[in-house]
Amino acid sequence: MIRIAVANQKGGVGKTTSAINLATALAATDHRVLLIDLDPQGNASTGLGVARDARKKSSYDILIDGADVVDCFVASGVPNLDIVPATVDLSGAEIELVEIEARTHRLHLALERCDARWDILLIDCPPSLGLLTINAMVAADSLLVPLQCEFFALEGLSQLLSTVERIRARFNPSLSILGVALTMYDRRNRLTDQVARDVRAVLGQVVFETVIPRNVRLSEAPSHGLPALIYDHRCLGSEAYMALARELMGRLPVQKVAA
Repeated sequence: MIRIAVANQKGGVGKTTSAINLATALAATDHRVLLIDLDPQGNASTGLGVARDARKKSSYDILIDGADVVDCFVASGVPNLDIVPATVDLSGAEIELVEIEARTHRLHLALERCDARWDILLIDCPPSLGLLTINAMVAADSLLVPLQCEFFALEGLSQLLSTVERIRARFNPSLSILGVALTMYDRRNRLTDQVARDVRAVLGQVVFETVIPRNVRLSEAPSHGLPALIYDHRCLGSEAYMALARELMGRLPVQKVAA
């Protein structure tokens, strides 16, 4: 199972929107996809239509109680896409993990026990660099970074990349950067265009060619409990995520993604 953490310590960058819609796009290619919601806000769970009372077990149970992944997932309304939801209990997990043995490896250990029913895993991380995100990075093969086209984007990215280097050095030497996805791109805004050029100048080919535009339909979809790709597959945002998914697939190991 390919494991991808979707992370950025800055909130409001389109991280959860990216996780939901990329998971949907990948599932549409006949790959069995699992999305783990590690954000205490539970927005990925809500965005896939998982009601609060349907979240009997969650990512909290995996991290704190050592529950098996196969006992915590629920099927989404999207074919081939399952999700381990998040509940409000996860908001206290950072504190509880401090007292637990192997606190940085709880998710990794759970995934090692997981069966082979899924091909690709996406982990939606919280907007912080605490123990939840560290667990995701330790468990993941690679990192996908949604980056909003705004002035402070590069400053926040440098902090994230420093964290990645520390994770490599201490816990997960094989962790790689799968790519940086530019989000909330507005061609009418000169600053947006300048930020995009600056990011590409610094990071080069690490940045995906596809950019995700600002799009009303992307914002509306979660309120209906649907990925934008299902809510309106013809909108500019959906088309961009489908293109990003194709580009992402091109960066994954061929032997792993072959169905």
